[in-house]
Amino acid sequence: MSGGYDLNLFASPPDCSFLCSVCHGVLKRPVRLPCSHIFCKKCILRWLARQKTCPCCRKEVKRKKMVHVNKLRRTIGRLEVKCKNAEAGCLVTCPLAHRRGHQDSCPFELMACPNEGCPARVLRGALAEHRQHCQHGAQQHCPLGCGATLGPVERAHHNCYQELREAWSQRQERSRSLVLGLLRGVRKVHHATNFIRRQLAQLRDFLREDDALIVGTPQEETEATPEGSTGAEVGEPRAVPCN
Repeated sequence: MSGGYDLNLFASPPDCSFLCSVCHGVLKRPVRLPCSHIFCKKCILRWLARQKTCPCCRKEVKRKKMVHVNKLRRTIGRLEVKCKNAEAGCLVTCPLAHRRGHQDSCPFELMACPNEGCPARVLRGALAEHRQHCQHGAQQHCPLGCGATLGPVERAHHNCYQELREAWSQRQERSRSLVLGLLRGVRKVHHATNFIRRQLAQLRDFLREDDALIVGTPQEETEATPEGSTGAEVGEPRAVPCN
């Protein structure tokens, strides 16, 4: 596997001084040997694992003598590169150092569907739409617009129109039961009110009769006793004169 950057990655052909003599790609993490030759770090380490000489001049090399060439690395990092998804339609170019940042937001990057069990790989730009219709989605809103959040099993049996009709019928039945119960209660109250009225009327008549009796009794006794008479006189026999 090449240790350097692929030449096709760059928007324009890079200068030959930026190329690695081992992999012939653009230098990645360049290091310089004591002999002044520069290679990709990965390339030279692989080379030295087989032989301890410079690939160009064959001079002996010790690993601890290698030096990182950070200035050259920064220069290469400013070279313009194409997005790795250029073949998929992405036309963006950016500095090599910023390529990963673009890749993390590129709408043409292939992404695995995050829903467990879904094998689909879709473009990042189409991922949101895919998740709305993915049959493996953990939770999704009802596509008919009832607002319910459904899992995969629930979606297979969900019929919000039927459920709404059944719920409406149940609510109507409950309302009908409540109204009938209220009417029964009103009738009971009406009957109780009429009964109380009748009882009050009877009590009123009874009290009137008592009042009449209490007021009328002394009057009758007065009328039955003559004026100037007493009870004792009434009972006494009259004296009959003798002839």
